[in-house]
Amino acid sequence: MIQIKNLHKSYKMGSNSLHVLKGIDFNVNEGELVAIMGSSGSGKSTLLNIIGMLDLLDKGSYTLDGVLIKDLDETKAAKYRNKFLGFVFQSFNLINYKNALENVSLPLYYQGVGRKERQKSGLEYLEKVGLTEWAKHLPSELSGGQKQRVAIARAMAAQPKVLLADEPTGALDSTTSYEVMDVIQKINEEGKTILVVTHERDIAKMCKRVVKLKDGIIVEDKKIQQVKALKHV
Repeated sequence: MIQIKNLHKSYKMGSNSLHVLKGIDFNVNEGELVAIMGSSGSGKSTLLNIIGMLDLLDKGSYTLDGVLIKDLDETKAAKYRNKFLGFVFQSFNLINYKNALENVSLPLYYQGVGRKERQKSGLEYLEKVGLTEWAKHLPSELSGGQKQRVAIARAMAAQPKVLLADEPTGALDSTTSYEVMDVIQKINEEGKTILVVTHERDIAKMCKRVVKLKDGIIVEDKKIQQVKALKHV
């Protein structure tokens, strides 16, 4: 699903250059649930941004679902993001004046799906995350965990090939974090490929594979015995 070879990325810092990713080789098979860990400055967010086509690599290659990702202008990058990727962020990124159903249905609007079909699909994904009864509620009327579940439903509504979750539990308490990870685990059990950037060890243990970055290189990459999220609740 994801093949990255000899990936390098640097940023200009005045007259100097900061070499953030230093020859990353990283493959993800379809249906994997992978945690990407590392301290601040390790390069994990840069790696996720490149996978998410929010940033460009300097050297190396990146192939997603058989498509070589290169020479992207913003229009082409947006097209590929809509086709391949779903995003979940620590800050939820919901639209405050739209209710839960409208937030979940929004990606389908941009895909040109009709209103009735958008609403039907949006309700189906809200049901998957256990929020059908909250469909008409605004984000301000939802808890942090509910907001994140709406964000997950929104990401899934466009039926992406890969779900990218950047610190999805970073703004949540422990119990709510495990509830959100339970939703992510269930989505993965349906066959969806998911990458989770996290600095929390207990969250990483709820994935099936842990990749650790340090100073721009992968220092550990191993499959683990997954812990079920609801054991913690």
